[in-house]
Amino acid sequence: MAAVDVLELYDKLRLAPDEEARARLIAQAFSLLEARYPHLDDLVTTRELSTSELKLIKEIELVRAETEKVRGELKETELRLVKEIEAVRGEIRETELRLVKEIESVRAETEKVRGETEKVRGELKETELRLVKEIEAVRAETEKVRAETEKVRAELKVDIARSHAGLLKWSFLFWATQLGAILLLMWRLTGKA
Repeated sequence: MAAVDVLELYDKLRLAPDEEARARLIAQAFSLLEARYPHLDDLVTTRELSTSELKLIKEIELVRAETEKVRGELKETELRLVKEIEAVRGEIRETELRLVKEIESVRAETEKVRGETEKVRGELKETELRLVKEIEAVRAETEKVRAETEKVRAELKVDIARSHAGLLKWSFLFWATQLGAILLLMWRLTGKA
């Protein structure tokens, strides 16, 4: 209501002959006020606004605390996975060193057999005419040693291939576990939002 309307209302109320006329004037004034401001009932009081704001701040703090908790859990999981990966890498290094030692041992044995073969060949050259049968036996033995050496080499290749396959399997397992943890975290974060 404008200032002129308020003064008119005051004058009408003062000059009203009885209480019923005054009540009618006040009711008309309220009708005009409601017509001019139809959303007056929807206005929020400062107290209600402060209460809502405090509730929202409290909820935001709870969400922040939950987020920090999840971040902490994620860091713990990441540290645990890093430790496990390092342990697996250590095992792989140990296996690799062991295989290298075994290969060197086989090579040393092979060199030893080759040296012995050369020695036998030298002796056979000296006694070639008298010991033809013995030379054939030594040649057969040499072929057997070569076959065993090839067999050992083939077995080593298979063992190395298995080690690499195991490494790939464990790497995929740790990758899949980490991906699952990240997806679970994302699901939990988006599920509570």
